[in-house]
Amino acid sequence: MDARASTEQDLLQVLHEGRPVRPVRGTRAADLDGGRVLAWWEGFRDQVVARRGELDGVAGTLVETVLAADGEVAALPPDPDPGQLFDAVARGAGRVHGPLQPLAAWFGEMARVCAQEVGTHQLALAAEHVGAPGPDGDPPVLQAMAPAARALSDADAAGVPAVTALTAAYRAAADGARGTVHEGSVDPVALTVAWFFERGTVV
Repeated sequence: MDARASTEQDLLQVLHEGRPVRPVRGTRAADLDGGRVLAWWEGFRDQVVARRGELDGVAGTLVETVLAADGEVAALPPDPDPGQLFDAVARGAGRVHGPLQPLAAWFGEMARVCAQEVGTHQLALAAEHVGAPGPDGDPPVLQAMAPAARALSDADAAGVPAVTALTAAYRAAADGARGTVHEGSVDPVALTVAWFFERGTVV
Protein backbone atom coordinates (compact mmCIF):
# COMPACT_ATOMS: atom_id res chain seq x y z
CA MET A 1 0.00 0.00 0.00
CA ASP A 2 1.44 3.39 -0.95
CA ALA A 3 1.67 6.28 1.53
CA ARG A 4 -1.33 8.09 0.05
CA ALA A 5 -3.60 5.06 0.26
CA SER A 6 -2.41 4.41 3.82
CA THR A 7 -3.20 8.00 4.81
CA GLU A 8 -6.69 7.80 3.27
CA GLN A 9 -7.34 4.56 5.13
CA ASP A 10 -6.25 6.15 8.41
CA LEU A 11 -8.64 9.04 7.86
CA LEU A 12 -11.54 6.59 7.54
CA GLN A 13 -10.80 4.89 10.84
CA VAL A 14 -12.69 5.68 14.00
CA LEU A 15 -10.03 6.12 16.65
CA HIS A 16 -10.35 6.29 20.38
CA GLU A 17 -7.28 6.94 22.53
CA GLY A 18 -5.27 6.31 19.37
CA ARG A 19 -6.71 2.81 18.89
CA PRO A 20 -8.76 1.96 15.79
CA VAL A 21 -12.34 0.82 16.33
CA ARG A 22 -12.80 -1.68 13.53
CA PRO A 23 -16.11 -2.51 11.83
CA VAL A 24 -17.69 -5.75 12.95
CA ARG A 25 -18.69 -8.40 10.43
CA GLY A 26 -21.82 -10.44 9.83
CA THR A 27 -25.23 -9.57 11.23
CA ARG A 28 -23.74 -7.26 13.85
CA ALA A 29 -22.62 -4.93 11.04
CA ALA A 30 -26.22 -4.21 10.05
CA ASP A 31 -28.41 -1.36 11.24
CA LEU A 32 -30.47 -2.04 14.35
CA ASP A 33 -34.08 -3.12 13.84
CA GLY A 34 -36.81 -3.04 16.46
CA GLY A 35 -35.86 -6.39 17.96
CA ARG A 36 -32.25 -5.37 18.46
CA VAL A 37 -33.19 -1.97 19.90
CA LEU A 38 -35.51 -3.76 22.33
CA ALA A 39 -32.66 -6.10 23.33
CA TRP A 40 -30.46 -3.03 23.85
CA TRP A 41 -33.05 -1.39 26.08
CA GLU A 42 -33.80 -4.53 28.09
CA GLY A 43 -30.10 -5.20 28.64
CA PHE A 44 -29.62 -1.66 29.94
CA ARG A 45 -32.70 -1.89 32.18
CA ASP A 46 -31.52 -5.18 33.66
CA GLN A 47 -28.03 -3.83 34.24
CA VAL A 48 -29.27 -0.76 36.12
CA VAL A 49 -31.61 -2.82 38.30
CA ALA A 50 -29.11 -5.60 38.99
CA ARG A 51 -26.22 -3.24 39.76
CA ARG A 52 -28.12 -0.56 41.64
CA GLY A 53 -25.89 -1.19 44.63
CA GLU A 54 -23.09 0.55 42.69
CA LEU A 55 -25.16 3.70 42.17
CA ASP A 56 -24.42 5.41 45.46
CA GLY A 57 -26.83 8.12 46.50
CA VAL A 58 -29.03 8.15 43.40
CA ALA A 59 -29.87 4.47 42.94
CA GLY A 60 -33.54 5.03 43.78
CA THR A 61 -33.99 7.81 41.22
CA LEU A 62 -32.08 6.01 38.47
CA VAL A 63 -33.99 2.76 38.96
CA GLU A 64 -37.27 4.70 39.09
CA THR A 65 -36.37 6.39 35.80
CA VAL A 66 -35.55 3.13 34.08
CA LEU A 67 -38.66 1.36 35.35
CA ALA A 68 -40.92 4.27 34.37
CA ALA A 69 -39.51 4.05 30.85
CA ASP A 70 -39.88 0.29 30.83
CA GLY A 71 -43.53 0.59 31.76
CA GLU A 72 -44.11 2.60 28.60
CA VAL A 73 -42.17 0.05 26.55
CA ALA A 74 -44.24 -2.81 27.99
CA ALA A 75 -47.44 -1.06 26.86
CA LEU A 76 -46.37 -0.96 23.20
CA PRO A 77 -47.98 -3.28 20.63
CA PRO A 78 -46.02 -6.36 19.59
CA ASP A 79 -42.96 -5.87 17.38
CA PRO A 80 -42.56 -2.10 17.78
CA ASP A 81 -40.16 -0.28 15.49
CA PRO A 82 -37.14 1.62 16.88
CA GLY A 83 -38.89 4.97 16.75
CA GLN A 84 -41.78 3.70 18.85
CA LEU A 85 -39.38 2.16 21.35
CA PHE A 86 -37.30 5.28 21.80
CA ASP A 87 -40.43 7.42 22.04
CA ALA A 88 -41.80 5.17 24.79
CA VAL A 89 -38.51 5.32 26.70
CA ALA A 90 -38.40 9.11 26.35
CA ARG A 91 -41.98 9.48 27.66
CA GLY A 92 -41.41 7.28 30.68
CA ALA A 93 -37.96 8.55 31.60
CA GLY A 94 -39.08 12.15 31.09
CA ARG A 95 -41.68 11.80 33.86
CA VAL A 96 -38.99 11.31 36.51
CA HIS A 97 -37.24 14.56 37.35
CA GLY A 98 -33.69 13.53 38.02
CA PRO A 99 -30.14 13.48 36.72
CA LEU A 100 -30.94 11.37 33.64
CA GLN A 101 -33.11 14.08 32.03
CA PRO A 102 -30.51 14.84 29.29
CA LEU A 103 -30.46 11.14 28.40
CA ALA A 104 -34.28 11.10 28.29
CA ALA A 105 -34.16 14.06 25.90
CA TRP A 106 -31.71 12.15 23.72
CA PHE A 107 -34.17 9.25 23.55
CA GLY A 108 -36.72 11.75 22.25
CA GLU A 109 -34.34 12.85 19.51
CA MET A 110 -33.74 9.20 18.63
CA ALA A 111 -37.49 8.70 18.27
CA ARG A 112 -37.66 11.72 15.97
CA VAL A 113 -34.94 10.58 13.55
CA CYS A 114 -35.58 6.83 13.57
CA ALA A 115 -37.88 4.95 11.27
CA GLN A 116 -37.61 1.20 10.80
CA GLU A 117 -33.90 0.86 11.60
CA VAL A 118 -31.20 2.65 13.55
CA GLY A 119 -27.97 3.32 11.68
CA THR A 120 -24.86 5.29 12.51
CA HIS A 121 -26.22 8.35 10.73
CA GLN A 122 -29.38 8.39 12.87
CA LEU A 123 -27.32 7.98 16.03
CA ALA A 124 -25.15 10.91 15.00
CA LEU A 125 -28.13 13.11 14.09
CA ALA A 126 -29.68 12.57 17.51
CA ALA A 127 -26.33 13.16 19.19
CA GLU A 128 -26.12 16.63 17.63
CA HIS A 129 -28.64 17.73 20.28
CA VAL A 130 -26.54 16.54 23.22
CA GLY A 131 -25.29 19.51 25.22
CA ALA A 132 -21.85 19.99 26.70
CA PRO A 133 -20.83 20.12 30.34
CA GLY A 134 -20.09 23.50 31.81
CA PRO A 135 -16.66 24.73 32.87
CA ASP A 136 -17.12 23.17 36.30
CA GLY A 137 -17.75 19.76 34.77
CA ASP A 138 -21.41 19.55 35.78
CA PRO A 139 -23.69 17.78 35.29
CA PRO A 140 -21.94 14.39 35.33
CA VAL A 141 -24.46 12.94 32.86
CA LEU A 142 -23.04 15.24 30.18
CA GLN A 143 -19.48 14.39 31.07
CA ALA A 144 -20.25 10.93 29.72
CA MET A 145 -22.78 11.89 27.02
CA ALA A 146 -20.81 14.69 25.34
CA PRO A 147 -17.75 12.58 24.42
CA ALA A 148 -20.07 9.77 23.32
CA ALA A 149 -21.87 12.22 21.03
CA ARG A 150 -18.57 13.31 19.49
CA ALA A 151 -17.63 9.67 18.93
CA LEU A 152 -20.93 9.02 17.12
CA SER A 153 -20.35 12.03 14.89
CA ASP A 154 -16.85 10.77 14.04
CA ALA A 155 -18.24 7.31 13.35
CA ASP A 156 -20.81 8.75 10.96
CA ALA A 157 -18.08 10.63 9.09
CA ALA A 158 -16.09 7.41 8.83
CA GLY A 159 -19.08 5.44 7.57
CA VAL A 160 -18.80 2.57 10.03
CA PRO A 161 -21.72 0.32 11.13
CA ALA A 162 -23.98 1.12 14.05
CA VAL A 163 -22.54 -1.37 16.54
CA THR A 164 -19.01 -0.17 15.77
CA ALA A 165 -20.22 3.41 16.31
CA LEU A 166 -21.74 2.40 19.65
CA THR A 167 -18.48 0.72 20.64
CA ALA A 168 -16.67 4.02 20.04
CA ALA A 169 -19.40 5.86 21.97
CA TYR A 170 -19.11 3.44 24.88
CA ARG A 171 -15.35 3.88 25.11
CA ALA A 172 -15.74 7.65 24.99
CA ALA A 173 -18.50 7.63 27.61
CA ALA A 174 -16.44 5.38 29.86
CA ASP A 175 -13.47 7.72 29.61
CA GLY A 176 -15.75 10.65 30.38
CA ALA A 177 -17.12 8.78 33.39
CA ARG A 178 -13.61 8.15 34.67
CA GLY A 179 -13.15 11.91 34.72
CA THR A 180 -15.87 12.16 37.37
CA VAL A 181 -14.01 10.10 39.97
CA HIS A 182 -14.33 11.59 43.43
CA GLU A 183 -12.86 9.93 46.51
CA GLY A 184 -12.20 6.81 44.49
CA SER A 185 -15.71 6.42 43.04
CA VAL A 186 -17.05 7.16 39.57
CA ASP A 187 -20.14 9.37 39.55
CA PRO A 188 -23.10 6.94 39.37
CA VAL A 189 -25.00 8.98 36.77
CA ALA A 190 -22.03 9.07 34.40
CA LEU A 191 -21.54 5.36 35.03
CA THR A 192 -25.18 4.71 34.07
CA VAL A 193 -24.69 6.53 30.75
CA ALA A 194 -21.62 4.41 30.01
CA TRP A 195 -23.67 1.29 30.75
CA PHE A 196 -26.28 2.43 28.27
CA PHE A 197 -23.80 2.64 25.40
CA GLU A 198 -22.10 -0.56 26.50
CA ARG A 199 -25.35 -2.49 26.15
CA GLY A 200 -25.71 -1.19 22.61
CA THR A 201 -22.52 -2.99 21.61
CA VAL A 202 -23.80 -6.49 22.34
CA VAL A 203 -27.13 -6.66 20.51
